[in-house]
Amino acid sequence: MSTNKSFSTETSERYSRALFEVVKETGELEQVENDIKNFQNIFNNSPELINFIQNPTQTIKTQQSVMNLLSEKLNFSKNLKNFFLLLIEKRRIFFIKKIIISFLRLCSKKRGEIKASLISSKELSKSELENISKELSLSMGSKIKFDYKVDQDLIGGLKLQLGSFMIDTSIRNKLKKYEQLMLEN
Repeated sequence: MSTNKSFSTETSERYSRALFEVVKETGELEQVENDIKNFQNIFNNSPELINFIQNPTQTIKTQQSVMNLLSEKLNFSKNLKNFFLLLIEKRRIFFIKKIIISFLRLCSKKRGEIKASLISSKELSKSELENISKELSLSMGSKIKFDYKVDQDLIGGLKLQLGSFMIDTSIRNKLKKYEQLMLEN
């Protein structure tokens, strides 16, 4: 284990790996991944839920009853419901955001997907994004999944970050290079 990882990161990765292994073994991986994405969407858009889950003054019993209700309403698998209840019981529920991110990363990795960040100066159409993804997937030998954003400060062009590999064709970057060259001369 790396000494650079924080306690919360290590703990989150352990819990997410445990959930991943259990649901993979029971054949519920796809369902649990969808359930977790639904929960993540609700969690990220509900300050009340975030506050409730991350509030250490909430009793275990109260958190469990809310999680039981959420699990029932969202039709979670039994394994996911029990996992959330275990996190509450062990007082690790406040790691839920990191656990979810780690779990979804494991699911993507299992499918052979690679995460990439794509930033463009203008809004790209769905077909343009699919073409970029298809071309990169062919050259990389793995399916590329984008976190896509628009940044008009780029003036023109694209920025692509794939792990430690970076392609920056933005006009802003080219202007910076020219400025650096002029300062050096």
